[in-house]
Amino acid sequence: MANIKSAKKRIKVITKKTLRNKMIKSQTKTAIKKVLVAVNAGDKETATATLKGAVSAIDKAYSKGVYHKNTAARKKSSLTRMVNGL
Repeated sequence: MANIKSAKKRIKVITKKTLRNKMIKSQTKTAIKKVLVAVNAGDKETATATLKGAVSAIDKAYSKGVYHKNTAARKKSSLTRMVNGL
């Protein structure tokens, strides 16, 4: 356990940020999973609709610093290729 006041504050701040990042990542993963379910079912309309939401979630995660730029681009690209392959 930290003894210095600033170290105690850093622990609090880091736990808040970690929780925020976990929430954002979880929402993004859920959106991606919805696209994958629609692609596996072969439902083009639902896949394109959920793709829009997933891309938006990935972009938000990137803008908040949860994902690196290339990671976000890779995820969006792979999802788009899946949906276009239907």
